[in-house]
Order: sequence, then C-alpha cells, then structure tokens
Amino acid sequence: MEQTWRWFGPKDPITLSQVREAGATGIVTALHQIPGGTAWTDAAIAERKAAIEAEGLSWSVVESIPVTNGIKARTESWRRDVEAWKQTLSALGRAGIGMVCYNFMPIVDWTRTDLAWPLRSGLALRFDIVDFAACDVFILQRAGADDDYDVDVLTAAQNRFAGMTDARRAELERIILAGLPGSDFAYDRAAFLDLLKQYGGMGPEELRQSLGEFLDEVVPVAEEAGIRLGIHPDDPPFPLFGLPRIVSTAEDAGALLDAHDSPANGLTFCVGSYGSRADNNLVEMIGAFGPRINFLHLRNVSIEAPQVFHEAEHLAGGSDMVAIIAAVRAEEKRREHEGRPDHVIPMRPDHGHLLAADPVRNANPGYSYVGRLKGLAELRGVIHAVDAMRA
Repeated sequence: MEQTWRWFGPKDPITLSQVREAGATGIVTALHQIPGGTAWTDAAIAERKAAIEAEGLSWSVVESIPVTNGIKARTESWRRDVEAWKQTLSALGRAGIGMVCYNFMPIVDWTRTDLAWPLRSGLALRFDIVDFAACDVFILQRAGADDDYDVDVLTAAQNRFAGMTDARRAELERIILAGLPGSDFAYDRAAFLDLLKQYGGMGPEELRQSLGEFLDEVVPVAEEAGIRLGIHPDDPPFPLFGLPRIVSTAEDAGALLDAHDSPANGLTFCVGSYGSRADNNLVEMIGAFGPRINFLHLRNVSIEAPQVFHEAEHLAGGSDMVAIIAAVRAEEKRREHEGRPDHVIPMRPDHGHLLAADPVRNANPGYSYVGRLKGLAELRGVIHAVDAMRA
C-alpha cells in the first residue's frame, strides 16, 4: 500500500514537511479554492503539483472534484457542471495524476453531531441520530422531518432539544450544515432549506439514475485520461434530511460497479463509513470488490447504538483492521501476479483524534496531525506484520 496523507493545500496548518516527517510519501489533495462546477486549469494543477514535489512527495490522489448539487439533483446546470468535471479529469490526466476520489451524497458531505467528543484517547468525531433529529426537526424545522424518524428517536430528540442551551443549538446547526472539509463554504439555514427543494422529494431510484447518467459521461473520459475513479461511500451510511443515500451497503457497491464494468469505475473503500453499519462485512466486501478498489480510507468506528457511533482509534473500534489489511495485501499480491500497473493501492489514515500533545490545534476537524501520525504508524506496523507472516 502507498502511504498517503490528506493535505488541504497552502491554507492547511499542517505543512508538507510535517507530512513527510510522518512517513507518508503521497499527498491526497484538491484545489479547494476552485468552486464546484468550474474546470481546473492545467496551470493551477501544475502549480499545486510542483509545490508537492518540491517537498519530495507525490500528488497521488485527488480528493475531491466536487460533484455539484446540480449534477446530483439533475437541475438546469447539469450539463455545464458535468462538462467542467470532464475537463478537470482530462487536465489531471495530462498532469499524470491517476486517481480521483469523489462522492455522491446529496447536499452535505460527511456529517457529524460532535467534533470534539472526549475519549481517553483524545477528542473524536461522533454522530448521534438523536442530536441529528433534534436539529432537523426542532432547529431547522424542515417540513415533514418528523415523519422520517421512529417515534422513540423523535421523543428522545424532543427531550434532548428541550435540554440544550442556546449555544449548543447554534453549535449543532453549524456542525451539521458545514461544507466540505477544506472549503470556505457552509450553508446557512435559509440556503440549506431552499436547496432541499431542488431535490423535490427525490427517492433512491431517482438518485441512482442521476449517478448512472453522471457515470455515463465521466467514465469514458477517465478511461481516456488514464484515471481511476473511486466513489466514497455515504458517511453516515443511511438517509439524512429525508434524502436517499445510495452508496451505503455491499449491494449498493456491487450495483454501482455493474453499471460500468471498467477499471476506471471503482471504489474508495472507507472502512469507517462502511463499518458504521453492522450489516456490512468488510472483509467479505474486499474479497468481492477487491479488483475495483482504487483507494483506501483506513479508520475505525465504535457503534454505540443503531445510528450512533464515534471515531475510534485506528486499531480499535468494531472493524478488524488487521484482517482488513491482510485482505488488501492479498489483493495487491494478486494484482502484482497479474501484472497490473495499479497493484499498489494508495491508502491514507483517516480521521485521527485530537491529542493533548498535538501542536496543531486549528486543523480541520478529524484531520489532526499527531492523531493521524499515530494512526499511520499503527497501520504501518500492521502492514509490516502481515507481510512478515506471509513471507
């Protein structure tokens, strides 16, 4: 596995020299300053690539080219936004960057209700469906929101909301409506509720059709550009705000891969996202989809209750990280024997805890320096141990 690190560009308080000291060799980044629906230029890509290579690192993965709500909701901007996406793919191909991670989650990206949940191992990200419902129903007051929750969750949410301070209510709204990590954008309440109307009650089949039409356009371009795509699973892997999420289960992943039987149409296998559902068997999924896994996010979660989880340490939580890494290493060996040029799969340590000793206190939530360094070191140790046992 290639050991990579997510870096948010020149504004990231974690420097490329610190990344190099952590032991990573590849960088996972994007041109976050360019809004979705705008094509990346050759010059902008070259500038970022040169900055990375000047530190002795390589730009291994683009995460992400934003897939706009116009694409997902199939609005009037669909054609323009898809063309910009395709132009960006072609430019990345010309620059020799061969892997692009993206997601197809409506409106919001990964969503949490707490960004600094205290654990013995540091401050962690956490999702609690009761807090989320309290925000959705009683703070945002989304029309029809109370119909989307079980009565037990709705009752608990009402009680939770009643006990919240005004500061916690404001914090919860801010956390849930935050934009993509690394971006300068977040929704306000009015803009968010207005954007929901674009989806017009879209169901899972309509969203799958939208994703299929998007793939019809971009997969041939990716093939021509020499780029492998990897769709990130839903995080959390269940519907939010009454909108479907369609990359949550093994069945979802299989259907997506079947839609375009191409090496360019693959998965970003995020252990934490798929592992947030108890009905996903991750080792079996790697066995089934291994040839189409193009990128790995290695993190772990502990499920506290249905739709309630927190980010665990990388070798803790509910997913057997040792077995997962062993399955990935077996897939890499299989590819190597086949002579595949992509037999080394890039991975990155995802969502580290914020530790008391971390000198960087203003990193994006989940993207601490020492917490990810610790995770990468632990994962590196497992890789070496698995390889030694197979030798």
